[in-house]
Amino acid sequence: MPSAFTHEFNTPAFKGKVSFSTGLFINGQFLDGSDNTTIDVINPTNGKVITSVSEGTPKDVDLAVDAAHAAFDTTWGLHAPGAQRSILMSKLVAIMEKNADELAALEALDNGKTFNWARNVDVAGSIDCIRYYAGWADKVTGQVQETTEDKLTYTRHEPIGVVGQIIPWNFPLLMMAWKLGPALACGNTIVLKPSEFTPLTAIRMCHLINEAGFPPGVVNVISGYGNSVGNAISSHMRIEKVAFTGSTLVGRKVMEAAAKSNLKNVTLELGGKSPNIIFDDADIEQAVNWAAFGIFWNHGQTCCAGSRIFVQEGIYDEFLKRFTEKTRSLKVGDPFAPDTFQGPQVSEIQFNRIMSYIESGKAAGAKVEIGGERHGSEGYFIKPTIFTNVDPSMKIVQEEIFGPVGVVIKFKDEEDVIKQANDTVYGLAAAVFTQNLNRAINTAHKLKAGTAWINCVNSLHSNVPFGGFKQSGIGRELGEYALANYTAVKSVHINLGHRM
Repeated sequence: MPSAFTHEFNTPAFKGKVSFSTGLFINGQFLDGSDNTTIDVINPTNGKVITSVSEGTPKDVDLAVDAAHAAFDTTWGLHAPGAQRSILMSKLVAIMEKNADELAALEALDNGKTFNWARNVDVAGSIDCIRYYAGWADKVTGQVQETTEDKLTYTRHEPIGVVGQIIPWNFPLLMMAWKLGPALACGNTIVLKPSEFTPLTAIRMCHLINEAGFPPGVVNVISGYGNSVGNAISSHMRIEKVAFTGSTLVGRKVMEAAAKSNLKNVTLELGGKSPNIIFDDADIEQAVNWAAFGIFWNHGQTCCAGSRIFVQEGIYDEFLKRFTEKTRSLKVGDPFAPDTFQGPQVSEIQFNRIMSYIESGKAAGAKVEIGGERHGSEGYFIKPTIFTNVDPSMKIVQEEIFGPVGVVIKFKDEEDVIKQANDTVYGLAAAVFTQNLNRAINTAHKLKAGTAWINCVNSLHSNVPFGGFKQSGIGRELGEYALANYTAVKSVHINLGHRM
């Protein structure tokens, strides 16, 4: 019998009691893992244990796959019309809305992000995403192709079947919604692994999925470690597709396991080192505000974070002065305090990784304009950090840090900055700040990135595709484009009169 997590929130942002099972979610039930082991969930504000959740194993993945196949063959897939799937997804949306504050509080508790951001972005965005794909569920259609008058040919976009999904710790609930939405809309059944650092909202969502009335086995959630559960999903011979969001390093392992097993379809949303280009004619106040949001939002733990800030030489000094002042004004602290902008990093591992990059930058001769050290003496807090005096060979310029660390680089003209901006193995996102529309569009088109923002950054919508070029991934999340990740196209040829 899995244990339950019970917690009384008594914070300025949220007051209330939560209590729910923390078992593996297989075939609509909450179960202990096959080895009866657990994983401690740590509070990143103080390093203390919040609770423990059941630890899954490859055996549990097998059980989940069996349940998912049974559901696909009887109550879901082609046995559940799109309209029926839409109704259930819409019910889930209504239940999520009813529990929105609780979901935000759980997200803030084990992830460390602020309650306000969790409530207004993560939870709101998750609800919007599921609602958006609920609208698509009865609109996934094929085409009729004209060939000859004695033949009818058409395509069917059928669900793939059982799909595996592995989500990260930086946006736990939102990434779950990005994965569930299109997969469910297209009629697939799911085996999902949340991050072992931040499993609480995924487990709580399983209770809401049951409440909404989804058939058992349609969604299965296995908490566990990447080298066991993640690998089992990626290499499983009865999972036909895997979707992964996380680091490029792990993405390679997922792709390798998929190729070595049953050559399953793969979608990858991976790392980034996004350029944020600020021209002389930009609205400098807005550029400063957006640049701070671009790198420091979500504690810099954002795959599309604008971590390389290129500023044209005519406004460089003024921008740097204002950007430093803006950074100094950002409050780091308790995620549940109403005026906190940045909470702790998600884990001690991530804290140490970021601090090692900061030390690397210092050792390489970069100048710390502000920050560059931990905040406080407890928990995994790091001061927002700005480096200048950098060169392209430095690790802090080339590698994804995934923390509140940005570099500010001076550039001369468009040709210079486009060359520098594209000098990276990544290509997830980019931003351009200018009041010259022609320059904005021309620059955006020349940047090798899957998303280009103009006079904004980190602005996403459920109906707009998101994904990367180069080593930032394969395929697209969100929008109509994501439906292609979860359908198999079948061509049907009907002979109406041709005789042999």
